[in-house]
Amino acid sequence: MVPAVSHARHHDHSHDHVHSQGHDHTHAHVHDPASPHPAQAAPWSILRMTMAGRLAAALAVCAVLWGMVFLAMR
Repeated sequence: MVPAVSHARHHDHSHDHVHSQGHDHTHAHVHDPASPHPAQAAPWSILRMTMAGRLAAALAVCAVLWGMVFLAMR
């Protein structure tokens, strides 16, 4: 049987010390854990493209994928 741990001895592990190595402990990523990330500006979005731009991008992707298929079949 394992002996019970005595909580009669209380150790104070608080240390008063200052970090003077030239770095700080600030955190830029601060928000409530339950809340989602704040919105960020997207540098590129398919939703902001014109219909012609979307069709051109879709055709380019399709051409690249078909090219890969034809190369694989050779």
